[in-house]
Amino acid sequence: MKVYFDNAATTPVDPLVVEAMLPVLHNQFGNPSSIHSWGREAKSVIEKSRKSVAHLLHVSPSEIFFTSGGTEANNTAIFCSVRDLGIRHVVTSAIEHHAVLHTLEELEKEGKIKLSKVRLNDRGKVDLEHLEELLRTHDRSLVSLMHANNELGNLLPLKKVSEICEKYNAVFHSDTVQTMGHYAFDLSQVKIHFVTCAAHKFHGPKGVGFLYINSEIKIHPFIFGGSQERNMRGGTENIYGIAGLARALEISNEGMEEHQKHIQGLKTYMADRLRETIPGVEFNGDTLGNSLYTVLNVAFPKNENSEMLLFNLDIAGVACSGGSACSSGSSTGSHVIKAIYGNAERPSVRFSFSKYNTKEEVDLVVEKLRELFPVQV
Repeated sequence: MKVYFDNAATTPVDPLVVEAMLPVLHNQFGNPSSIHSWGREAKSVIEKSRKSVAHLLHVSPSEIFFTSGGTEANNTAIFCSVRDLGIRHVVTSAIEHHAVLHTLEELEKEGKIKLSKVRLNDRGKVDLEHLEELLRTHDRSLVSLMHANNELGNLLPLKKVSEICEKYNAVFHSDTVQTMGHYAFDLSQVKIHFVTCAAHKFHGPKGVGFLYINSEIKIHPFIFGGSQERNMRGGTENIYGIAGLARALEISNEGMEEHQKHIQGLKTYMADRLRETIPGVEFNGDTLGNSLYTVLNVAFPKNENSEMLLFNLDIAGVACSGGSACSSGSSTGSHVIKAIYGNAERPSVRFSFSKYNTKEEVDLVVEKLRELFPVQV
């Protein structure tokens, strides 16, 4: 039996999403920019999907722009803020996804911004007082902080951060790739300027996402080449991917309460089983507090098996990871763990769950781990 516990990396596509995409693949093959009936049919698929996404987020369809995924959406929000909004100072954290961190570091290297990193506590939570201090001592800034950390699951208080940003006239961008489709969003109640999404994190297809741009913000295209997406993103649209994204988000919202309860139950159950089974096991970040219910980040005691822990689990048929990018047979190299705990010697593994996982799978994984970390007599 194989067990997939790496849903924070990507999720299996929901069969109902495939069902929604197939007719588009077969029938709506026209170029959405063409004026003939084939083109108009394809365009209608995109606009219907846009309206569906906007409705679920309580925003205007004109504020939703489809992209190739979360990385493009994050790059667009950051680069365009600097280029078009006069941003010269950016506040982020040391545990952001590399799609944000590497983008900001490149802009800093080019001399286009001053980059500040907000302090984190010993669980990896953002120090809001320090955030306010950083904004107070600089002119108009961009704040780029993720809603939920993809490795630890730590949740950012979006509304509180948005209020701080509004107080200091800062532009607020949040990478919501890990939370979109897992929590209900009402963006009409939160003053936020950019929100990003990748469909494959909530049982949609890969290669498609969106960027929400608050109507108060006016930026120019990041990708040039055509008038697609209302002149905001050049390139022929991924029609069937967009249809799949919209359907996946609809399904996620329809069953959200049930899936939250089920997945949180799996996370709690696994944490309890690990405590009972492996002496000295610990949990990283705020993973057992106010955190993303899909992610459990575990620090294991060091022994002769720990250096090859991910490799051994893979051989046993268990998929998990040591961070946002899996490394073969090693859990070292997580910039998130290093930022909070330094060069920790204890091997850390991220287990992440979906609606398709079961308690039986948790039991199987815990038994595999028991074999790798036997109780010393």
